[in-house]
Amino acid sequence: MPNMYNLFRENSKEGGDFIRGPDGSTIATYQDLEDGSARYANRLTGLGLTKGDRVMVQAEKSVESLFLYFACLRTGLIYLPLNTAYRLNELDYFVGNSSPKLIVCAPDNEQMFASICKGIAHSADIQTLDSNGKGSINKNLSNEPTTFNEQVCDDNDIAVILYTSGTTGQPKGAMISHGNLVSNAVALHKAWGWTRGDVMLHALPIFHIHGLFVATHLAVLNASPIIFLPQFDPEEIIGLLPVATVYMGVPTNYTRLLASPGLTSDACRNMRLFTSGSAPLLAQTFNEFKRRTGHAIVERYGMTETGMNTTNPVNGLRKPGTVGSPLPGVSCKIIDHEGIEVPINETGNLLVKGQNVFRGYWQSKTADEFTNDGYFKTGDLASRDDDGYISIVGRDKDMIITGGFNVYPREIENIIDNMPGIDESAVIGLPHGDFGEAVTAVVVKSAGSNIDEETIIQHLKNTLANFKVAKQVFFIGTLPRNTMGKVQKNVLREQFKQ
Repeated sequence: MPNMYNLFRENSKEGGDFIRGPDGSTIATYQDLEDGSARYANRLTGLGLTKGDRVMVQAEKSVESLFLYFACLRTGLIYLPLNTAYRLNELDYFVGNSSPKLIVCAPDNEQMFASICKGIAHSADIQTLDSNGKGSINKNLSNEPTTFNEQVCDDNDIAVILYTSGTTGQPKGAMISHGNLVSNAVALHKAWGWTRGDVMLHALPIFHIHGLFVATHLAVLNASPIIFLPQFDPEEIIGLLPVATVYMGVPTNYTRLLASPGLTSDACRNMRLFTSGSAPLLAQTFNEFKRRTGHAIVERYGMTETGMNTTNPVNGLRKPGTVGSPLPGVSCKIIDHEGIEVPINETGNLLVKGQNVFRGYWQSKTADEFTNDGYFKTGDLASRDDDGYISIVGRDKDMIITGGFNVYPREIENIIDNMPGIDESAVIGLPHGDFGEAVTAVVVKSAGSNIDEETIIQHLKNTLANFKVAKQVFFIGTLPRNTMGKVQKNVLREQFKQ
């Protein structure tokens, strides 16, 4: 397959509606996707962009932003989406690290990106795109041709760079290839039993793999209509379930749906598939959802670097607390610290291998992330039962997953430690009924300091994306350490758990 977009075109050319509004109106057809992405592709090449150039996008969810993404696939450009919550300090790092040729941002952020670009060696064109899909990037776009000859891309050509937290605390750009996208989309499409009658209810962001690769790719591969919502609202979701067949969410979404009395089996009468990912789904959430709706949520396991690795079956037993079995083409091993596979029902380090696994980190050493036989070290601790179902039981790294987003503590600790009146800090994740884990700071004050929780949280809000901000701050005399001087975060988690 020379280009990922060719697979989409081949499978969606007979499709009708591409994007629908919550009122059922047609916002865009699959022909509009073909024509619109071609216009953007011509616009991008007209701006002088060539294969391999990075296109950084920090824009609100819109149909036009999807057209722009598919245009990047068609032109062989590397699409680099960013969380819309990222602030100046974070954006400065991403721009400096990725050297984008083009930045597409919200109009209100145009000057901020201009100031960032003044401090870098290379030049970047800055265009705008707002939440209504209007901006300088598509000014007079109707003048562009509706045809475009796709750039030839092989399986190893990079399609997307997604930034994910790494062991150093600095985000790293995972390079996702055209081959990675094709293999994962085809495997998931088959595993989840997509049919032409499916309708996707889409309330996820489109700056990460769940909303863009899983929810959007599978719908387009199936030529299915997408009911496109700007954000998650439990009452709106429940109201739209009768006209959809597939919904994908994170555990936080499901706990909020369960809080509404409107979530009933009747509301779900037309639904075929509910999936959950991005964070562990509690067994009690799985069981309560099944009791209320008659549907067993399909939990799966994936990573930014790999796409989806495992899934519970659509036709078969879905076990709460597990992420199912490896997808076709994906191999999983669970090993101990000596590299030996652990027995059934014992915990070890999870490794994955397959065409879905990324090509490495952008401008970063990657060899240490893989074993000698080519398996990617996920950093997750897992076990496998007698039926081959895998359970994720913890993380070998200190990553916090809150509301489906990854947070690396070191980034937050660096900011807190630099505040006046603070000697040091440790950031941990504590169990939270809604978010899965709550970002929590444990702080040692300097002698005589009167700094308080409100001051620390406000400073984090002014510096970081909201999902990284500590929800609570505890003060302590000294941080517990082992004989090597390493902070014992397991001790802190036990001490401060509710």
